[in-house]
Amino acid sequence: MARALITGITGQDGHYLAKHLVREGYEVFGMVRGQRNPNAERIAAELPDVRLIPGDVLDPTSIRKVLTEAVPDEIYNLAAVSFVQYSFDHPVLTSEVTGMGALRMLEAIRDVGGRARFYQASSSEMFGKVRETPQTERTAFHPRSPYGSAKAFAHHTTVNYRESYGLFAVGGILFNHESPRRGPEFVTRKISQHVAAIKLGQKQTVELGNLEAQRDWGFAGDYVRAMHRMLTRPEPKDYVVGTGVTHSVEDFARAAFRHVGLDWHDHVVVSERHLRPAEVMTLRADPTLARTELGWEPTVSFEALVAMMVDHDLALLSGRD
Repeated sequence: MARALITGITGQDGHYLAKHLVREGYEVFGMVRGQRNPNAERIAAELPDVRLIPGDVLDPTSIRKVLTEAVPDEIYNLAAVSFVQYSFDHPVLTSEVTGMGALRMLEAIRDVGGRARFYQASSSEMFGKVRETPQTERTAFHPRSPYGSAKAFAHHTTVNYRESYGLFAVGGILFNHESPRRGPEFVTRKISQHVAAIKLGQKQTVELGNLEAQRDWGFAGDYVRAMHRMLTRPEPKDYVVGTGVTHSVEDFARAAFRHVGLDWHDHVVVSERHLRPAEVMTLRADPTLARTELGWEPTVSFEALVAMMVDHDLALLSGRD
């Protein structure tokens, strides 16, 4: 039985990836930070087939202990300070976890023999102030946040360890992917939660920032399949993963309110305090390589994704979930 280790297993992607790998017959291990991590207790209850091991990407010694205990065939490094706005307020922590964390993981793999295949969760935020649209595996990076900069460092480091030390190490350059498990700090989940609350009469408005920002949004459950396929290829290679279609924040809000029979104009308030110091206006993937070489296709449309998230929050806020 193949063995997989997931860092960041308490996050959105970690949850969907763990479920996918268990279905594929893997023995799955999750690295969790802290002795009394409430998220770890939740994951243990939701994913009883996953074995959780304490470890921290800030601590090289604990990483080596985890690798020695789990002896994974595949490692998925999803651990990160993943909220872009938060990274502006905590740039050093973001760099240590998101950037240096990947380096510590790769060094630990080398130290224990370098057999495990390594997946690095790279991000479309690395493109930032884009040089071309759509973005491909060859598009130059120009990150516009500490988060994007840390991800770019981690991505380049992954490539370097593949080319310098012969590790099977890949970077999945994933564009925005959402789900009902998205944190409330992210604009998509903020919208779905507020739309549900407004529909139920619990709120009247939602404050948003730049409504014109364009993103390539897909369903997280689809994207973890691409992660897995990258590590089952004969040769390591980086892939861009996205739908190839963009929608604005305004589009997301409009679709969410329309799903519950409301007009977004009546409830959305634009506030400058939600603007980034340096905005990324348009991110759109060219997923041709992932589709041709990985055989990967998204299965959930933008409209279905928005409806899924709003319906989940309606059920949650009304006590039906």
